[in-house]
Amino acid sequence: MRGGNAALGAAGLAAFLALAEAVPRLGLVKEEYFPPAGRVAGALGAELRDGAFWTALGDTLTGWALGLAIAVGAGVVVGVLVSVVPYLREATASTIEFLRPIPSVALIPLAVLLYGTGLGSVLVLVVYAAFWQVLIQVLYGVQDVDPVAEETARSYGLGAWARIRHVLWPTALPYVMTGVRLAAAVALILTVTAELVIGAPGLGARIAVAQTSQAVPEMYALIVVAGLLGLLINVGARSVERRALAWHQSVRGEVAV
Repeated sequence: MRGGNAALGAAGLAAFLALAEAVPRLGLVKEEYFPPAGRVAGALGAELRDGAFWTALGDTLTGWALGLAIAVGAGVVVGVLVSVVPYLREATASTIEFLRPIPSVALIPLAVLLYGTGLGSVLVLVVYAAFWQVLIQVLYGVQDVDPVAEETARSYGLGAWARIRHVLWPTALPYVMTGVRLAAAVALILTVTAELVIGAPGLGARIAVAQTSQAVPEMYALIVVAGLLGLLINVGARSVERRALAWHQSVRGEVAV
């Protein structure tokens, strides 16, 4: 079954590449705006041989990883505290609902004023966007804790930390991993966006330079790299999720199928 899915995926990719090659060659779109896939592949090969490209890729991955780590840590800690401290959930509900819908890109002027065009500005946007993905999932996960299990733990004299470790955390972990997976994708989007708009070092800034200098094949090649990076991050996040939840019935059922 998996082999068949892989073959279908490869066939779909081959068809897409053939279409991307044929459309500009047939004159359906202008090649200066949408170059054939072969030219994009050649530009990608040139990028891979350029040391500046790898520096930009490293800058993007650094901003993504740092922002994601901060967002996940803060989201888990704040989510657990808000959920277990009496009345804190009710006291913060309206504030969370007000701040959560604010688009991270709306904070670009503030980030530039505070940190200029450096890594700090990227982190502001990435952390703000990814934090809510984790926090909301943690809140949902804690809400899903079985009250009977909670009361049983209390009756056995387990302290707050023991109840969090043995009752709350196993229930909330599937939600947490979902939040981490979503946050990983959002963090990459905001990293590239910040680099593209602010001009912070990274793939986004390199895409902007290619666009302004009319290096269209190079621009598309860098966009392809960003897409592949997102694909790898998603696959990696799902792999970590499956390993972390190997004991959970959802993953066990998936493996059995």
